[in-house]
Amino acid sequence: MYYIIAIFILIIDQLWKSAIVKWMEIGQTIPIWEGVFHITSLRNKGAAFGILQNQRLFFIIVTLIAVFGIIYYLQTEGKKNRRISFALSLLLGGALGNFYDRLVRGEVVDSLDFRLIDYPIFNLADVFIFTGVTLMLLDIWLETRKGAKTSK
Repeated sequence: MYYIIAIFILIIDQLWKSAIVKWMEIGQTIPIWEGVFHITSLRNKGAAFGILQNQRLFFIIVTLIAVFGIIYYLQTEGKKNRRISFALSLLLGGALGNFYDRLVRGEVVDSLDFRLIDYPIFNLADVFIFTGVTLMLLDIWLETRKGAKTSK
């Protein structure tokens, strides 16, 4: 089930990115809510916030290691915890989305542009990665609280 979620995320991410590539010029922006949220076509050859530009091979290797680590963890520890398994499926789908971009396009397609908070432009895969990490941290926090209550 969790692999299906990851594949679904990969497909949604790639459909969105393909639409951006097909229908928008690089740098073009479409205001959804003027000054708050725009769809802006951008390409990123680096990591988050544009760091480590032009390190494609490095990111491909790191992502492969991360993907195999996520799959291993899903197969072992993830089976014991549904929250962690769901979080890992979000991470896996997002990682595969950006991995596909780097492998096939040579760069990541970004388009989500929150201007109200002046945040760097990102993509759906990034949203799923962030959500997966947040859920994992929430799980750690909840398990820590549960452990503290049972030890009293």
